[in-house]
Amino acid sequence: MTEDWFGRRTHRWQEWDLTDLVDAKELSGRTVSLVVPARNEAATVGDVVTRLRSALVDTVALLDEVVVIDSDSTDATVTVAEDAGATVHRSLEIRPDLGSMPGKGEAMWKSLFVTTGDLLVFIDADLLDWDTHFVPGLLGPLLTTPGVDLVKGFYERPLLDRGDAGAFEGGRVTELVARPLIALLFPELSGLVQPLAGEWAVRRELFEQLHVPTGYAVELATLVDTARARGVDAIAQVDLGRRAHRHQALRDLGAMATQIMEAGHRRAGDRPLDDVRLHQYTSGQGTIIPVPRDVPTTERPPAATVTGSRSR
Repeated sequence: MTEDWFGRRTHRWQEWDLTDLVDAKELSGRTVSLVVPARNEAATVGDVVTRLRSALVDTVALLDEVVVIDSDSTDATVTVAEDAGATVHRSLEIRPDLGSMPGKGEAMWKSLFVTTGDLLVFIDADLLDWDTHFVPGLLGPLLTTPGVDLVKGFYERPLLDRGDAGAFEGGRVTELVARPLIALLFPELSGLVQPLAGEWAVRRELFEQLHVPTGYAVELATLVDTARARGVDAIAQVDLGRRAHRHQALRDLGAMATQIMEAGHRRAGDRPLDDVRLHQYTSGQGTIIPVPRDVPTTERPPAATVTGSRSR
């Protein structure tokens, strides 16, 4: 374990032997669900599912289920994920009585109604440069350290289309939005290297007690709400090495940033907003063209309060 200014909760994935983790899991009696939220990721989701099933289901019994939550994909994501061996649920079809909203957070919230694990591990579907040690690395603190309820991964994250980019150039929203927001409003979380990391693990009994933004603010909201409910020491982070994925267009990052900022200000006591009108601009035919965009900032209630949830 590395001692740093975030305290006793910073680790490296190499600290845990896979066999020892499986033994710790069996001794605890806990089960583990891997959840892969996906939208139009047919090019990569099959590799993610295949490799993790082979290493952590077929070879050792660290995972009890591999579940892909499809968020309104228009490509072959569902077919590819099923062929790779995942259990696939369309977000739209999970608890239709609750309605459906677009977004990554919605898919993660809906996963609480179709998974069974006591521990949930979330992995993004668009990974290009990664390895299967991500999952045992994230589970290490949850299975071996009492008092840890949430584990964030961190890693080098290069900007793939720039050969001279530094190790963290790929996290544009992290550097331009999340870190400044945390420094201003939630400085107790400043020791987290990758606050927006899509690779993280959490105890079900915690996650189902939290409000969940339906969009990209789910990671920040979970951190802030966990620190408030359980204390900063309930959060651990693990160095997973290196991670790379495709990068979104700048205008899409603007919408992501808007959702993250709204979730942060909401938790700082500002009036919550159901949606925000974001004004962006482009050029065409020799003039500037406005591109207004409605950005949803809706949050789902704690799943434990919803009739028919596992807790209820």
